[in-house]
Amino acid sequence: MKNKYINRAHITEKKFREVLKFFAADFSVSQISDLTHLSRVTINNLIQRIRQRIFSLTCEENPLLLGDIEADESYFGARRARGRRGRGASNKIKVFGLLKREGKVYTEIVNDVSAKTLLGIIRGKVELESVIHTDGWKAYNGLVDLGYKKHYRVIHSENEFANNKSHINGIESFWGYAKHRLTKFKGLKSEYFDLHLKESEYRFNNRKQNLYKILLKEFRENPL
Repeated sequence: MKNKYINRAHITEKKFREVLKFFAADFSVSQISDLTHLSRVTINNLIQRIRQRIFSLTCEENPLLLGDIEADESYFGARRARGRRGRGASNKIKVFGLLKREGKVYTEIVNDVSAKTLLGIIRGKVELESVIHTDGWKAYNGLVDLGYKKHYRVIHSENEFANNKSHINGIESFWGYAKHRLTKFKGLKSEYFDLHLKESEYRFNNRKQNLYKILLKEFRENPL
């Protein structure tokens, strides 16, 4: 079937635009299936391809961050996973994030939250002239030695969550947004977590834009 948005399409262009519009509005697969009268299998397959494209786009669109940058880690998984909480939590997926204030966020799944891992990501993603804001985690101790002259902390263990302009409220707001989104995907398989994480990142970074129009243009120029 001829479709300028999808190669080897089995649905019409009109149906694809409907699906994409509901996807952009963050409807569930079952909701999109009911609204478009397409099978859940068809919708699942199509949404999976859209997410894979978004994943590719987020990997391509990552220039170095410059300005006031907030850095933090978060843990995704069962709400009541057994074991230690926070940085020592077991059975959790560890994610590191960087956010430019009034700008975009970058996320990366990590194996650990050691200084070697986190400082390596920061050095590869953040310009040295930037101002970096973190909490009191010891992994950030070497930022000044790494060449970042302006590093400010808030010490959460001492009930400090803001110190004048120093805080990490922006990246923490993103963590809340992402976790709220992912709660609707009950029983989300770990092998698909990276796609959903990057989708949340992409939605957040385009929150002031018309996501439907952005994606429609992408698929018109580069069909699925």
